[in-house]
Amino acid sequence: MGSATKGRTTIDVGADGVAVITIINPPVNSLSFDVLNSLKDSFDQALRRDDVKAIVVTGAKGKFSGGFDITAFGAIQSGTVDQPKRGYISVEILTETVEAARKPSVAAIDGLALGGGLEVAMACHARISTSTAQLGLPELQLGIIPGFGGTQRLPRLVGITKALEMMLTSKPVKGEEGHALGLVDAIVSPNELVNTARQWALDILERRKPWVASLYRTDKLDSLGEAREIFKFARAQARKQAPNLKHPLVCIDVVEEGVVSGPQAGLWKEADEFQVLVCSDTCKSLVHIFFAQRGTTKVPGITDKGLMPRRVKKVAVLGGGLMGSGIATALILSNYQVILKEVNEKFLQAGIDRIRANLQSRVKKGKMSQEKFEKTFSLLKGVLDYESFKDVDMVIEAVIENISLKQQIFADLEKYCPLHCILASNTSTIDLNLIGQRTRSQDQIIGAHFFSPAHVMPLLEIVRTNQTSPQAIVDLLDVGKKIRKTPVVVGNCTGFAVNRMFFPYTQAAILLVERGTDLYQIDRAITKFGMPMGPFRLCDLVGFGVAIATGLQFIENFPERTYKSMLIPLLQEDKRAGETTRKGFYLYNDKRKASPDPELRKYVEKARSISGVSIDPKLAKLPEKDIVEMIFFPVVNEACRVFAEGIAVKAADLDIASVMGMGFPFYRGGILFWADSLGSKYIYSRLEEWSKMHGEFFKPCDFLAERAANGAPLSSPVEQAKSRL
Repeated sequence: MGSATKGRTTIDVGADGVAVITIINPPVNSLSFDVLNSLKDSFDQALRRDDVKAIVVTGAKGKFSGGFDITAFGAIQSGTVDQPKRGYISVEILTETVEAARKPSVAAIDGLALGGGLEVAMACHARISTSTAQLGLPELQLGIIPGFGGTQRLPRLVGITKALEMMLTSKPVKGEEGHALGLVDAIVSPNELVNTARQWALDILERRKPWVASLYRTDKLDSLGEAREIFKFARAQARKQAPNLKHPLVCIDVVEEGVVSGPQAGLWKEADEFQVLVCSDTCKSLVHIFFAQRGTTKVPGITDKGLMPRRVKKVAVLGGGLMGSGIATALILSNYQVILKEVNEKFLQAGIDRIRANLQSRVKKGKMSQEKFEKTFSLLKGVLDYESFKDVDMVIEAVIENISLKQQIFADLEKYCPLHCILASNTSTIDLNLIGQRTRSQDQIIGAHFFSPAHVMPLLEIVRTNQTSPQAIVDLLDVGKKIRKTPVVVGNCTGFAVNRMFFPYTQAAILLVERGTDLYQIDRAITKFGMPMGPFRLCDLVGFGVAIATGLQFIENFPERTYKSMLIPLLQEDKRAGETTRKGFYLYNDKRKASPDPELRKYVEKARSISGVSIDPKLAKLPEKDIVEMIFFPVVNEACRVFAEGIAVKAADLDIASVMGMGFPFYRGGILFWADSLGSKYIYSRLEEWSKMHGEFFKPCDFLAERAANGAPLSSPVEQAKSRL
């Protein structure tokens, strides 16, 4: 951080004898080390000065504090900054300076008090808040625990159960609820906030209000017997919900220590565990994802040109199938007017019904009021022709994957849409240059690739061709942000980033099955690793029709490295097409619950004989670690190609694409970040060894070989991406 943007606090002493200490570090007044040191100085000064009777702590511009400065984690992890000495912030500053002060302090909270921000507020002797302020301890989202005393003070203010819930789910509460819980002592309007806090601080001094050190309150703590039960239940929940994560259990241990051995012991245990967790792989991965997600909207040569996004008011969606209706749902949920076009009345009605059902399920879940439902649904208009396209700002085509049909549509669109209209296609496999072949306005053509179900999945791949204008990209990035998607800009190639990186995922799994690995064991190992489902369960979900169609694309474009197997076609021949037919790799009951099918053996044997391979005893008894590596290293290999070819702007974008598009475990940091934690040399040597045994499918690409030879990380920038376009 440059010296110009250094965070600080100011101190301002009024005629009433109250010192107002203000945290200043835009945009959310995060607590960098500069701010924390300045907070201590301001407090020391207030305690020294004879004209100061009491203290109010607040944040500049209507925000108390968004918490510890996350950029500092990166600095600590890389060793560019030393960790502060153990307990410096939680004990020396907040406990011994703020809480133990001989003068009372009151936190005046508006906007947000999250993480370290709330921990500072809890060290004060009272908290006054606005009704809408967000109060919470979301540290676990970053793989750590609250480290400024939060694990000790929150349970003493709101009780053990609520405190654990707030920390383990990372969900904040609004000021109003905080007041009901006892986290906040009074609710006032923003313009009364500081004055009320000043008066409150003086009232504490005059003993008209209680002078309370949160750390030593015990009235909200359960009896030891009850507490033990609560901790036992919380541990069971944490193990069930996040079997691969240790830090939620550490958080519970630290809270328990304070309840059983007292708050001082709790604070020191918190300090010790915090220091260990900050340097853990999980924390490094989650901090990486945090910044990577915010970095996807920065595209060199596009977003640094000072272009402003144009206003998109009206969007047309072509095709009301699963994809089109999901996209339309996402758009109307964010207040865009949408025209849904279909080819006939029946399809149109089906599309509109899907959108209605998507919204109604939100009403059912209590996420949307009936009134909001009516208003949102009224933004949708169904049509059968292009007459109403004369004032649309953007079209998203989501019809079936048929090249000549799409070419015809894009040629038609040009006749009916205004000149500035962005022409987007949601194709997942067809080259955009082909789609726009008969179109004059090549610069307006762009890929907007959503993932199914489109109103739920968070990723949006924005695909640019050589001709797509920077303005169209900036516009679509803006729409992506407004409909709450994480947009990733990628180049144009078969499968773009996500589907291309992951095409070896299923193929590797099939290769192993044909050589003797148990199919269901593969899915179990991959799910245990942290994927939402294994490759075979995923195939059943998307359906074999789609699986075969996309597979053919890759066979055609990357023949030397696709593994060709008849397993899926053989199943399809027997009317097994996945979940929709209730039979695929698994059997499905009425509730869509999957169970293994002993019948599958005969299909595997047939596919094996067609491929002309035999069972390899090593692969028949493959340990879990090897299953994971043999399935994911080919994915890493393909991700390296996508990166080396310049299809992705930066490695972090591929990490986000793998996490948001395929459900790769976010706590492993994304596909290339995870690969780098194992090392390019190791991955190269494994792939090389397998390619000698099992063929070209595993052959490491040049980029991977080069990085391994130099012992370089896979994710460090590509010198000058060789443009092969």
